Amino acid sequence: MPERETLERAREDAREGKSPSTQAGEFVREEIHHVREGKHGVRSPQQAIAIGLSKARRAGVKLKPPKKASKETRKQAARDLKKGKKKAGKSKSNRERERAIALREKRVSEREIHVATQLEGLELKQHEFVKRHDELRSVEIHREFITAAAR
Repeated sequence: MPERETLERAREDAREGKSPSTQAGEFVREEIHHVREGKHGVRSPQQAIAIGLSKARRAGVKLKPPKKASKETRKQAARDLKKGKKKAGKSKSNRERERAIALREKRVSEREIHVATQLEGLELKQHEFVKRHDELRSVEIHREFITAAAR
């Protein structure tokens, strides 16, 4: 998934009327940056460029499939381009997805509350244990003192 800044820079290039290859250059730049950071290894700079171009197509940059490439590569580029078109056209909200997200957030918050109450209960039990232990210890010390005084 491309970073937000990369998407914004590419969109800005598109608004300015720059060519698709310039827009895709932002994604390639990001990919090379990832390689230098060590996020993932690539065997050659060409591989990093190919990954960046694929991400650009998937993000909606209208970048044509390469002419001088294998049939498989051209097919993959066409698939990426198609996926990018779908993604760009999906602006209306999806009720089912929104509902699923809301339910997940509700479950997470309920789980957090449950864990918090359990922790509170454990803290109370620990506090009671320490208090009881201190009382028993003080009784024990008192007995030792009386025994020692009786000698």
